[in-house]
Amino acid sequence: MRNHVLNSAALLTLLALPLAACQSGTTAGAAGGAVTGAIVGGPVGAVVGGVAGAAAGSVLSADESTRVRSYVVAERRPSIRVSEEVVVGQPLPPRVRLYSVPPTVGLRTNYSYTVVNDQTVLVDPQTRTVVQVIE
Repeated sequence: MRNHVLNSAALLTLLALPLAACQSGTTAGAAGGAVTGAIVGGPVGAVVGGVAGAAAGSVLSADESTRVRSYVVAERRPSIRVSEEVVVGQPLPPRVRLYSVPPTVGLRTNYSYTVVNDQTVLVDPQTRTVVQVIE
């Protein structure tokens, strides 16, 4: 019985990570992972899926998100309106201007940012792919 529960939990984690990665934040990732987990594995699956979703739902730590948000507010960049939905994992349209996040902000990875539809968006500068929407 114990092996069955552990195997189910491991399988659920593998299934929940790709779905949770599509979420735009830790809370959304946790919620999406928990729902997926509950469907696949019942109550135990909900717990495992929620944890996996939370882990995959955010690129930055809470402290890093706060530093980026403070930096973006101080820079006062204009918000660009786009009709497409801003989705983690999808590239931004070419007309959206990206701005570098300087090393003084203290991120572990080199990202750019922009403000789209009044939301701060963290972007991979090489691919223009949205990696996180900072709330």
